[in-house]
Amino acid sequence: MNQLELEATEIRSREKVVLGDPYPTRHGDGDLRMVFLFPYGHAYSLMCNGPMALYDLINRDVTLPAYAERAVQYDCLIRDGNRLSTPDGAAYCSVESATPVNEADVIGVSVTNAGDLHSVFRLLDLAGIPRRTADRVPGTHPLVVGGQGGLANPEVLADYLDVVALGEAEKSLPELLRTIHAHRKTPGPGTSLHERLARVPGLYVPSLYECDLVAGGGVTAVRPTALTVPVKVQAQWLALSEFHDAHFVYPITDGTAAGMIPLIGCRHACSFCTLGIPPFRQAPLEMLLAYIDRLEELDVPQIIISAPTFTQYRHRAAVLERIRAYRDRAAACGIKVSTIIGSVRADEMTPAYLRDVNELGDFGHLFTELSLTQARGIITIAPEFADAELVALYGKTMPPERVDQAIDRCRETSDAINTIMLYFIIGAPGERPQDRLAIADRAREIRERLGRPDASVIIKLHQFMPEPGTPAQRLPMTDPVLIQGYVTQITNRLRDLVGDNAFAEHYRVQYGETNRLYLEAVCLRGDRRVGHVLEHLYNGGADLASLDRDILLKALGVHGLDFDRHLRLIDDPVLPWHTVNEVDPKDEQRLMAAIEKRTATT
Repeated sequence: MNQLELEATEIRSREKVVLGDPYPTRHGDGDLRMVFLFPYGHAYSLMCNGPMALYDLINRDVTLPAYAERAVQYDCLIRDGNRLSTPDGAAYCSVESATPVNEADVIGVSVTNAGDLHSVFRLLDLAGIPRRTADRVPGTHPLVVGGQGGLANPEVLADYLDVVALGEAEKSLPELLRTIHAHRKTPGPGTSLHERLARVPGLYVPSLYECDLVAGGGVTAVRPTALTVPVKVQAQWLALSEFHDAHFVYPITDGTAAGMIPLIGCRHACSFCTLGIPPFRQAPLEMLLAYIDRLEELDVPQIIISAPTFTQYRHRAAVLERIRAYRDRAAACGIKVSTIIGSVRADEMTPAYLRDVNELGDFGHLFTELSLTQARGIITIAPEFADAELVALYGKTMPPERVDQAIDRCRETSDAINTIMLYFIIGAPGERPQDRLAIADRAREIRERLGRPDASVIIKLHQFMPEPGTPAQRLPMTDPVLIQGYVTQITNRLRDLVGDNAFAEHYRVQYGETNRLYLEAVCLRGDRRVGHVLEHLYNGGADLASLDRDILLKALGVHGLDFDRHLRLIDDPVLPWHTVNEVDPKDEQRLMAAIEKRTATT
């Protein structure tokens, strides 16, 4: 047994299925094998509920002629720049079996962030699968299917993915597997597998569309290559009754943590936020309570409530009460149970909610990317803007007075909350210099309002990014090279307001790497030539996690693209992602008119 197989065996030994019976290990001779590739290590892969829910669904649906496996970034893999390889040249295998990944029938890749699209190259190379659709031979190489929010603009990887599943794939992915299985049994004259798949609602097949490209970036037209191929492909959103439990809870635990997603979507539809795109649905309470009981049976010590709008879940008090009861019983046995909750909306934070959270004892409100040595007693609030006009302009619902009310509740209700994390957007169209500086003033006001000597405020700054699929998708983007200067201005303003000592002890300003945003800017708004740029950079060994601006601009130039065209207001009639675009033009026009009005009065 080689090193990779030993690690896979060790992973299986510590995994426990939380939902239902263990997965079947015997399959029919004609069943398709689908392998989900995760760009993360094992522990984090279990938190990826999109692919994990589909993995669970495929393995439990006895009507499907298919089964699912997983392949993760094993600890034993050898890292060399962008590349990953296996020790001793062993085949990259799935967690479940020693069968090489490249012998699968279908490969699933999930991309959560547009700046990480290049991870698809790394995973396909590791598996020994040709990157480009045109280089893969049907029946010899697996069909490659992509999904998740990082593919909101799927055009960047149009030449690399056979299929993109839009929206929720609980119906479209099983239909894809049935279609592939049927096609193998009866290919049918004159109709390719890709054409059959293009007829499945929610499945976008990029190779069946051709684009008229514009010099520098963009398109003037997108056309299907056959009459049977739809002009538009709509994302699929399912009714609550169509979901199975694994869509709302982590189906597998490694024994250290497990979690739940109590709701999907958001009751509010903000102009640049993708949370409000899916319809709002809430998980059945009975299912979540039974899940918590199962975690207690397995002695899982950490529960993650992965919902940035948990305060919108109508049964949140009952969920917290069941977790608290588990914690108390565990504490009596000397076992410490902790809870991590996604951010909460300030305008929905009630005294009852704060009381319930306080009674959990060891808790934190965190997003998964946050890493702190002291992670308890934190409430995360996202005002987005310090200026009330900007809040209203972008359809947000948390003006300063509502945030203040939330801080007052924290002060009056909680003895445990000593840290407030504030999420702000900078660089948005319509923003004025004084609007950015007001973020520093708000941070000082909020710490003073919390009213305790050990209070701390963390400012988490994000650049405004026009997300495909939202009314803001055409808006101009600030050049990321300017954003670092804005961050410095806010930081200096805050330090001047509170003094060096107080700033060092009670405040922190956090901002992601500017270099990553260069890549994200073109991936969010680019056409399918950008994928070739990514491949060019990947082949050249460029550090795609922290890309130098000059290197990116040079690579764009090689492929006839202009970085500035990706930052501009997109006034072209046709967007690169035209085939999957469902935004009402009237919503875009209303937002632009409001920005123009505010800019004119500056």
